[in-house]
Amino acid sequence: MTADREPLVLGSRTDAGPDRFEFHTADGVAAADTFCPGELLALEHLWDRDIGHLRTVGARYGVVGVVLAERATSVRTTTASARAAALCERNAAGNGADAAVERATGLASIDGPADEPADTAVFVPRAYTPIAIGTRRLRSALDSLADGGELFLAAKPETGLVRYEDALADAATTVETVAERDGWSLLRATGPAAADGGRSDSDPPFDRIDATVAGIDLELVTAPGLFAAGALDDGTRLLAETATIEDGDAVLDLCCGYGPLAAYAGLSADCDVWATDDDALAAAAAERTLAANGVEGRVLTADCTAGVASESFDTVLCNPPTHAGSGVLADLLRGAADVLAPGGRCWVVHHRALDLDEYFAPFDRVETVATGAEHVVRLASD
Repeated sequence: MTADREPLVLGSRTDAGPDRFEFHTADGVAAADTFCPGELLALEHLWDRDIGHLRTVGARYGVVGVVLAERATSVRTTTASARAAALCERNAAGNGADAAVERATGLASIDGPADEPADTAVFVPRAYTPIAIGTRRLRSALDSLADGGELFLAAKPETGLVRYEDALADAATTVETVAERDGWSLLRATGPAAADGGRSDSDPPFDRIDATVAGIDLELVTAPGLFAAGALDDGTRLLAETATIEDGDAVLDLCCGYGPLAAYAGLSADCDVWATDDDALAAAAAERTLAANGVEGRVLTADCTAGVASESFDTVLCNPPTHAGSGVLADLLRGAADVLAPGGRCWVVHHRALDLDEYFAPFDRVETVATGAEHVVRLASD
């Protein structure tokens, strides 16, 4: 990752445990500049409780698991983001906390059943988590509880409080509000409700869309919350139509989302296809997209190029998440330059209004090779 920010410091108001905790954060991770109030509300309520085996769902950078580690029998921190997982591991080690970290979607129907039932589960959904995904994660967290276990969910109206309350009322045995502050509510639920033979809201929330790019028909598997989940976006289409992919190329779809570029590459040339994304749900969708199109390839959940740092690629295709911050963009393009084979080509699409020149510094040559209504394609090489 890029150069460190100053860590966030959380002081302890009790005699037990460390006097303070330090948490490293980074661009591209939620609540990077300040602690999430919902997580702090959950911490304060749980501090003096019998926690037992603790499971956190959708962790940002490990606050709940790290702080409660000394009071829990065990801690398992889960997050769909590879970048967040790396921060959770770093912060657990830096604060001397014994906490296992998993990169997982939070959906048991994709991840599989929990290895160890939890006595306490904590879920603080992010503001931009689609309700369709959040409620499924909620149900999976309930299903992971041991007999007598408790799920604590912190939310506010802006993060879907009412919808989560409704979901818990439907899925849990009991639900109550146990704390409130500054618009946030902490709900306690026990359950799940009686077995129902498999509920639809626990199933993978995948949808399918069709697209034709340069005469090649694609069947794309998407999920709520993924970029351009409803239809192939114009930027990705422009990049696919512009890039040159040759037989024998090793091709990397960097920030693959649900894998349209990887599928297109595999259908347009006899090439070796790789795809990587920070989001485990995106990677799960990309695997299904490749399978739906009969394309063999490898899909990884990894932060930028961390999962392919030892590989070498003739062609890199990237529609980067420009909203994720300068740190993510710098890591992405520096990593792309590092894994590019001699004579290789890196094709990047971005909105025409953005000036990303500084991030192309690791490359010797950069040129604009296509211009669309809203996007440009840049070709970078050594």
